[in-house]
Amino acid sequence: MGWQGLDQIRIKNLEVFGKHGVLPEENRLGQKFIINATLYVSVRESGLKDDLTKTIHYGEASRFITDFMVKHTFQLIEAAAEQTAWAVLIQFPKMEKIRLEIAKPWAPIGLPLESVSVEVTRGWHQAFVAIGSNLGEREQLISHGIEMLKGLEGCVVEQVSQIIATAPYGVTEQPEFLNGMIRLRTLLDPWELLEQLHRIEAEAGRTRQERWGPRTLDLDIIFYDNCTIDSADLQIPHYDMANRAFVLQPLAELAPYYRHPLLGKTVAQMLEELG
Repeated sequence: MGWQGLDQIRIKNLEVFGKHGVLPEENRLGQKFIINATLYVSVRESGLKDDLTKTIHYGEASRFITDFMVKHTFQLIEAAAEQTAWAVLIQFPKMEKIRLEIAKPWAPIGLPLESVSVEVTRGWHQAFVAIGSNLGEREQLISHGIEMLKGLEGCVVEQVSQIIATAPYGVTEQPEFLNGMIRLRTLLDPWELLEQLHRIEAEAGRTRQERWGPRTLDLDIIFYDNCTIDSADLQIPHYDMANRAFVLQPLAELAPYYRHPLLGKTVAQMLEELG
């Protein structure tokens, strides 16, 4: 389920005593913080069945936020908000998104200030990542890449397509490829995800010397939600996906009706048109 149309559980004015701040005395003595959180989750099933296990226990969420804020120390409330939001989303997998505000009453700036606060909105995203290899122990390299993604904090591998053998694309004088597709649930933004994919490729011995050339491991972001990104280092949706059967075939296995946000065509339609 996407973020739109989700229900909300709201935690208002939760008081937490924490040791966060730039000044040494703030880290030593501590002070009060006020937390406001909106938890985005579907409560439909829990409401119909009157079943607490189908929703998020707001008491447990409040205790988790309190414990996290007490056990950790941050100089910046920006860091406190970012890392608390991340921890809450991982702790409560039913939650799709959180809007979290951390307010600092009587911030020590030498002015008559009631409070200062930082608010962040963070949540899970869906990404499709193509995986391929045509050098070395291809099956092992692909399996290793998938396992690395499974172990990546803030990422959940939800589904993996069949691995298919395909002819090389672009530069044809090279070994046959093995290709597949991964459906990923992630807290990483597109550039953070790209950085992690490059790291996993590098650990597998990937070098970038020739475009469309042979590689030990190739990991490409095909879709990220319905985002469109066109920058020097990242293009989403993948700029050439509509011309690549080795991308569309495993993608159609996982998400045949996923619609390209620019072309307006489903994956199944693009595959059929490619023939």
